[in-house]
Amino acid sequence: MSHRLPDPEPTPEPATKPRPRRQAPAARPDPEPSPAPGDGHNHGHSHGGDIPGVLTRYAKPAVIVVLAIAALFVTVGAIMTWPSDDDHPIPLQFQSSDGGPLQIYDATVVSQTRADCSVVDSGKPTAEYPMIPTTGGPCIAAVLHLDSGPNSGQYTALSIPTNAAQSGSGPDSQSIDAGAPNDPQPGQPSLSVDDEIRVSAMPSHSIDADDDTLTYAFYDYTRGTPLIFWAVAFVLAVVVVATWRGLRAIIGLAVAFAILGFFTLPSILDGHDVVVVAIVSAAAILFVVLYLAHGVTLRTSAALVGTLASLVVAGLLSSAAISSLELTGLSADSTKSLQLYQGTLSLNGLLLAGFVIGTLGVLNDVTITQASATFELAAMPGQTRLGAFRAAMRVGRDHIASTVYTLVFAYAGSALPLLLLFSVAAQPASSLLTSEEVAIELARAFVGGIALALSVPLTTAVAAALVVPGGKTPA
Repeated sequence: MSHRLPDPEPTPEPATKPRPRRQAPAARPDPEPSPAPGDGHNHGHSHGGDIPGVLTRYAKPAVIVVLAIAALFVTVGAIMTWPSDDDHPIPLQFQSSDGGPLQIYDATVVSQTRADCSVVDSGKPTAEYPMIPTTGGPCIAAVLHLDSGPNSGQYTALSIPTNAAQSGSGPDSQSIDAGAPNDPQPGQPSLSVDDEIRVSAMPSHSIDADDDTLTYAFYDYTRGTPLIFWAVAFVLAVVVVATWRGLRAIIGLAVAFAILGFFTLPSILDGHDVVVVAIVSAAAILFVVLYLAHGVTLRTSAALVGTLASLVVAGLLSSAAISSLELTGLSADSTKSLQLYQGTLSLNGLLLAGFVIGTLGVLNDVTITQASATFELAAMPGQTRLGAFRAAMRVGRDHIASTVYTLVFAYAGSALPLLLLFSVAAQPASSLLTSEEVAIELARAFVGGIALALSVPLTTAVAAALVVPGGKTPA
């Protein structure tokens, strides 16, 4: 019977007798692991079509060296481009009349009435509630209570012209739709009672007084409370679903914005090389975000290597796209203002930096998914590294197909007002697609898509080289 086969023989015969005992050596390989050909994947050999062991043997040290070099580059780059505390010129649209920063205060709309535009002393603060004659004129007189600033507790009035204020007799006048004469003119705020708004205060010299007084004007709506509500909802949704990992991701997101706000932007304004600052910032964000959200593991390191390599590719592709398409960045009003007040700023470099930072999110998403998929597939019993690579690539192809849509539609959505403007201008499609405004968005989508496609096989290959197949824990 088979249970008697392992019993030791009293004397090891050299197989000279033609007895059935010759079957015993077939049971002896059980304690000998080396001759079994099916165990090749457990030893890193190339049996069964697996990745050669010479590649996997040095995969972990190679990844550590690459990440150490990247961390050293980030550290040296951050030291060399660290921003100073120097003041920078303030753009005109953010200046007050004395050249200083624009003063912004809070106010609340307490009443509204229709009046003649000439009877509203717009923007002048008064201690008493302003009495405005209700004449049914073409302007909306909005009375504001000033909630902060030097005139806190006082009142002021704003005159908001409606469509009815247009004469309609000039050659350039536009017809008014029925029911729209009482609406504020385009570009004017649409206010309601109890609205919380922000007003700008501009110093104006009064003839009757020896000192300057402030004149108030509508600046923006106050969105603090709604923003806090949506931020709390966002954090709760992420933390409830992803638990502690989601909380770590939120912390990483806060760190990323801190890097952009306290290092990236001030360093660029100091005149440092925009491309270097962008790459250093992006790499620093990746180190913090990935390890904080996903832990210090081999799969996170594989994703980080793939993302960093794809980021370098995205930088090279962005430079080539900007050069070949002759993009200047002068099509945006904000860029023109930066060039006017920061003459040393490289607009091409600023465009390239925007391309690089814009690819961070999508690359991070794809690479961490590919690394996780590879490690999970490699844990299946009987799996090989090559088998895990092939299976993860099938997942990656589907991921690329879906993420490309996300990438392109995100840029198309941000350029939607521009597309509408070109449609109103009745320009041909060739002129629309080759204009700089649209070409910038298309170039961003193309560069991001190429970097995305290349990141999948790269990250999957690194992860496949790091895994130990068959469900064993990597050393």
